[in-house]
Amino acid sequence: MLAVLGFLTVIIMLVLIMTKKASPLVALIVVPVVTGIIACAFIVTDPEAAPGVVDFVANFKSLGGMITGSKGIGSVAATGVMFIFSILFFGILTDAGTFRPIIKGILNMVGTDPVKIGIGTALLAAIVHLDGSGAVTFLICVPALLPLYDALGMKRTTLATIVALSAGTMNVLPWGGPTIRAHTALAAMAGTEATVTEFFMPVLPAVIVGLVCDFVIAAFLGMREKKRIGAVALQAVGHAEQELTDEQKELLRPHLFVVNVILIILAIVSLLFSGFAPAVVFMVFYVLATLINYPKVSVSKARVDAHAKEALMMCSVLFAAGCFTGIMQGTGMITEMAAALISIIPNALGEFFPLIVGIIGMPASLLFDPDSFYYGVLPVLAETAEGFGVVGADVGRAAILGQMTVGFPCSPLTASTFLLVGLSGVDLGEHQKHTIPLAWLVSLIMVAVAVIIGGIAI
Repeated sequence: MLAVLGFLTVIIMLVLIMTKKASPLVALIVVPVVTGIIACAFIVTDPEAAPGVVDFVANFKSLGGMITGSKGIGSVAATGVMFIFSILFFGILTDAGTFRPIIKGILNMVGTDPVKIGIGTALLAAIVHLDGSGAVTFLICVPALLPLYDALGMKRTTLATIVALSAGTMNVLPWGGPTIRAHTALAAMAGTEATVTEFFMPVLPAVIVGLVCDFVIAAFLGMREKKRIGAVALQAVGHAEQELTDEQKELLRPHLFVVNVILIILAIVSLLFSGFAPAVVFMVFYVLATLINYPKVSVSKARVDAHAKEALMMCSVLFAAGCFTGIMQGTGMITEMAAALISIIPNALGEFFPLIVGIIGMPASLLFDPDSFYYGVLPVLAETAEGFGVVGADVGRAAILGQMTVGFPCSPLTASTFLLVGLSGVDLGEHQKHTIPLAWLVSLIMVAVAVIIGGIAI
C-alpha cells in the first residue's frame, strides 16, 4: 500500500503542477501531507519489537519530524539561505547596471542571432558544470544570460531548457554526484577495487554524443526562437537604454563596473575553489556588493525590499520540496516504490535489465532522489540483474545516463531545479513540459550509443 501511495503522490503532484491546477508551493505541501497521513495507517511502528503492529497515532506524530528533519526541510535549509543571498547579490549588481556592458559585449561576439546564442548558452553551461555542481552552474549562467534573452525577446523557458540539458549531461562525469554514488554503492556490494573512472570510461563516448545532441537541440531551439521573434528583438536591443525608468537610471553605477565584475569573478572563484558553502559565499559577497554600490542604509534597505518578493517565493517552494522529500523518505514510500518496480519485471526480460534501467532512468529522477535511488534501489536492481547473469556494473552505467544526471534539472526532488526555474523566472510546470521530453530523448540516445559500442553489455 505504501508503494501505491508513493506513486499516487508523485503522479498527482506532477499533474497538478504541469496542468497548473495548483501552484508548485501548494502541490508540494498538500499532496504529500495528505498521502503521508494515510500512510500512517500502514507503517509498522517498530518492526523489531512488535512485527506487524501499526500505531497510527505514533506514526501521525512522527510526520512533523519527517518534514523538518535531516531528510526534509533540514536537508534544504542551507540551500534556502543560499537562495536568499544569491538573489540579493545578483539583484544588487543588476540594479547597478553591471550586466548591461556584458550583454553588449556578448551581442558583439554572437550578434543577435538566437541560434548562436543558443549554442553559446549550451557551451557556457557545459564548461561551468565541469565542477559538478548544478547550483553553481545555474547561479553563474542564468543571471548572466537572462538579460540578453530578455533584450532579444527570447523565451526564458528556452534558456532554462538549454542550461538544464548541458548541465544534466555533464553531471554524468566521474566527479558528478550520481556517478560517485553509483560506483560507491556497487563497489560496496561487489567488494571491487575498481575506481570510479574505470566504472565511467565505457560510457564516455555516449556522453560525448549526448553533449553533441545538446548543441543540436540548442541550435534547433535557437532557430525556432529566430523564426518567432523576427526583427522585433533587434529593435528592443537598440532601444534598451531608453526603456530604463528615471529610478533605474539613478541606481546605475557605471563607475563601479570594474569593481563589480571583480566581485563576480571572486564570487565564482570562491564557489568553485574556496571550500566554503555557497550560502556563506553569497552572504559575504552580498554585503560587499551592498557596501560598495549602495552604502546609504535607506537605499540598501530599499534594494532588499525590491528583491524580497522573489527571494520569498523561491525559498518557500524550496522548503515545500523539503516537506515532500521528508515525507516520501520518512514514511518508507520511496523504498516500497523501488521494491514494487523490481517485482513487476518478468524473468524473460532479465537479460535486458540494463537497457530497461537506462530507459526508465531519466523519468526515475521524478520519483527518487539520488541517495534513495543509488544507495537503496540500485543495489537491489544490480543484485537482481546478476541473478539473470548480467553484470551489476552495467546496470549502474545505464542508470547514470539519466537518473539524476540528465533528469536532475527537471526533478522536484532536487533544490537545483527550483534554483534554475527561480533564477530564470519560469513556472516549474512550463519548464518540465519543455525540458522533460528533450532530456529523456538525450538520455535514450546516450543509452542506445552505450549499448551499440558495448559500454553497456546486454
